Amino acid sequence: MSTKLVDYDYHLPEELIGQKPKEPRDHSKLMIVNRESETLEHKKFFNIIDYLKKGDVLVRNSTKVIPARLFGKKETGGVLEILLIKRVSLDTWECLLKPAKKLKVGQKLEIGDNKELIAELLEIKDDGNRVLKFYYDGAFEEVLDKLGKMPLPPYIIETLEEKDRYQTVYAIKGESVAAPTAGLHFTKELLEEIEKKGVEILDVFLEVGLGTFRPVQTEDVLDHKMHEETFEIPEDTVKKIKKAKEEKRRVIAVGTTTVRALESSVDEFGNLVSRKGSTEIFIYPGFKFNVIDALITNFHLPKSTLLMLVSALSNREFMLDVYAEAVKEKYHFFSFGDAMFIC
Repeated sequence: MSTKLVDYDYHLPEELIGQKPKEPRDHSKLMIVNRESETLEHKKFFNIIDYLKKGDVLVRNSTKVIPARLFGKKETGGVLEILLIKRVSLDTWECLLKPAKKLKVGQKLEIGDNKELIAELLEIKDDGNRVLKFYYDGAFEEVLDKLGKMPLPPYIIETLEEKDRYQTVYAIKGESVAAPTAGLHFTKELLEEIEKKGVEILDVFLEVGLGTFRPVQTEDVLDHKMHEETFEIPEDTVKKIKKAKEEKRRVIAVGTTTVRALESSVDEFGNLVSRKGSTEIFIYPGFKFNVIDALITNFHLPKSTLLMLVSALSNREFMLDVYAEAVKEKYHFFSFGDAMFIC
């Protein structure tokens, strides 16, 4: 097992970074990655149904992405970009501001042509994040939906025409500032077909934070500190997964956020338990998976903790071969990219 950051690097041509969502959603490419035989197949995402079996359990992160990107004007006229990161209380959020240096505690920002939202800087945190209090009429969520833009990752430079395309079709609740992107490939029709086949579909919730894009900056990956994320595993989901495990049926996670939620919620005996909490779990080669048997995921950034997670499910050398094949076959990478099914 390697803990050197350089051993999780690969070459990715810039033109392979997905800039636009696929239409229809389930027509993206799908690579079938068989861990046991170390073989690959190239399909379309809608073919995933052919690789799911009756009795399988498909677990998805049903968190909702909020339009967390706002633009505020200072009284002097300067414009700042505001990125909501984490809700502190009803009207108070921890945020990233750009540019932020000249804004002082007590200063206010006006957001919207009619100043529908006013933000006041309450605190400058040690890590550089800012705490803002918002003033508005009506419901904050409605004001945010009107004024906010989806917080697309920094590597997506094209404009998103429809907000819903950075949202899964099954999003229920939450305040994520990034989408659980493996789920973007599913349509409602495909999910209905999967259920008709006898696959059980279950929900968990993990609020995806900006740290999901934060690069690892330590040469030894074990020195890296993960960002904290809030999650919830409902009791009904636990009961059904336990029954599946007892009956030796597969538990398949949709996305790395689902993996982190599930594997963060096990007791000292390795059994899944229902709970709400926060996690800083770091999954890298050598990790013992207690819950999941297979994973549907996108292709992740070089030197990222997510590449380490998929390497833990398979092995690093084989996974780098998989990525090299994806580059060769011109798969698209990252949030609006193509998918793989590691089974």
